[in-house]
Amino acid sequence: MNEITMGLNVDNLLLQALQEDITSEDITTNAVMREAKAGEVDLICKEDGVIAGLQVYARVFELLDCETQTELYVKDGDFVKKGQLMGKVRGDIRVLLSGERVALNYLQRMSGIATYTRQIADLLKGSKTKLLDTRKTTPNMRVFEKYAVKVGGGYNHRYNLSDGILLKDNHIGAAGSVTKAIEMAKEYAPFVRKIEIEVENLEMVKEAVEAGADIIMLDNMTPDMMREAVALIDGRAETECSGNVTRENVDRLVEIGVDYISSGALTHSSPILDISMKNLHATE
Repeated sequence: MNEITMGLNVDNLLLQALQEDITSEDITTNAVMREAKAGEVDLICKEDGVIAGLQVYARVFELLDCETQTELYVKDGDFVKKGQLMGKVRGDIRVLLSGERVALNYLQRMSGIATYTRQIADLLKGSKTKLLDTRKTTPNMRVFEKYAVKVGGGYNHRYNLSDGILLKDNHIGAAGSVTKAIEMAKEYAPFVRKIEIEVENLEMVKEAVEAGADIIMLDNMTPDMMREAVALIDGRAETECSGNVTRENVDRLVEIGVDYISSGALTHSSPILDISMKNLHATE
């Protein structure tokens, strides 16, 4: 996430989060800190994991006061240990206090997603299968959560509804059949767009192959049924499996030989990584 991305896509979201937390004033901070005073605080990891979102964390404080400085000793994607000092934030103590919760909320959430993603991605090492996220993201958090998936070693599926064609069960129902849905998508979409379709049984697999789908998603199939489906497709389309994929069951899918495994759990079920700001003190 670079400075251009931060300014175009992230700052407004961060400001909304700050406005949610500070509707008029930080009454607690203002009660104990009546005027500006320089200080610094430590950023400390409280459990092992993969860190993600450090630029977002620092940006929260900069939006409150552009003079705030964050010194970091780690970078996104690093594996951090419990008790590790990851950086220091320096600036007006009132800013450090008022921005703490929002900044940590982003950093903890993103680091939790990166950590969970890394755990699953490691289980796929040595195979051809790539780990994908989904659109099952927290409202107004998608840019952060999908970035965290990439930091953790996963890949992004389509970012939003404008980003790619994915014909799901209700689209098929609306069109009338698998074949008709694919035909209509090919007629409507630019030729540079791949067409992916979700199927639930082998008959739908056959129909999707014959209709010329580019990617076939095997949804909520048993491992044995997925093996049959992959053999039936026989390289004529890319394959993706989806449906309740978690760290606990992903290993059974590796041997099937699908091109992609998509998991909503990466973004909707990852626990946060426990991180805190400690040892705040004045520096003048």
